[in-house]
Amino acid sequence: MDDDSLTIPHRGRELLDVLARLGGSARNTQIAQIMDVSEETVRRLVKALARANKVERVHGGTYLSRAQDTPMFSGALEYNADEKTNIAKHVSGLLEDGMVLFIAVGSTMTHVAEQLRELRGLTVVSNSLSVVASLADHNGTRAVLAGGEVIRSERGSFGRAAEELACQYSYDAVICGADALSLVGGVLASNPLEANLTRALRGNAHRMIVAADHTKFGARAANVSCPFDKVTDLVTDLVPPDAFVPVFDEAGVKVHIASDNGTGNNKVAADTRLEKVASRKRDKNREATKGKAVKSGSRKRKNTMKET
Repeated sequence: MDDDSLTIPHRGRELLDVLARLGGSARNTQIAQIMDVSEETVRRLVKALARANKVERVHGGTYLSRAQDTPMFSGALEYNADEKTNIAKHVSGLLEDGMVLFIAVGSTMTHVAEQLRELRGLTVVSNSLSVVASLADHNGTRAVLAGGEVIRSERGSFGRAAEELACQYSYDAVICGADALSLVGGVLASNPLEANLTRALRGNAHRMIVAADHTKFGARAANVSCPFDKVTDLVTDLVPPDAFVPVFDEAGVKVHIASDNGTGNNKVAADTRLEKVASRKRDKNREATKGKAVKSGSRKRKNTMKET
């Protein structure tokens, strides 16, 4: 019997097992869901495990402390956690019981999965280990893992096998995050395998919902996941930069601004600004078209005068 079995209580060992199954890190909410305990119980267990140097604590999450088990994903869970929670709540509000969904990998998608536990009878296909762990056998949800090669830092599976399984379904919505949102490329991903999977699913979905916080606007990544004209909905936490608004308008992307109050004054102000920017762009286009028409008419009159 090792020393840990003597010093760490049963629930503590169970929590460590949950973290190991999820690849080394998870949101505390997710741990509580899997262990079927309160978040307060999880926080108490995490504090004890942290004192024993078994885990490290981050805002709203926990990860295994041994260097070889500390994943890149743990930092993403902590970063902009409140904003991602608001975004996830708004995404959940766009969906209904009984839908068939694909949910991609990423820390924002982990937040989305937590919020989707309120819905019933979903069929969720995902290549994310944390998404499947959150939703499997809860409220009648059927969770399907799109298996393939597991990339630990991404907490997901990728490759041809994952794509082939995921493409067998017709989805009410495909929900994905973004490493960057580009005026040129659209929705971008750093991982080419992630981009390949998103591209493969574009033709299988009635809606393509992108959930990304404001830090993704103008960021850089190498691989195109989805051009904006294939995106139906973008859920973010702040109004996009002015340069993006007419691009979204032209591509037909519906932009949703998620805030703490959801439908309060912040959202109204955001919608007003989006419309004003888009309206200015339309006015400029009309003026440019009118200017071209005037120049064309002037040239025609000059040509007519020369002929006479």
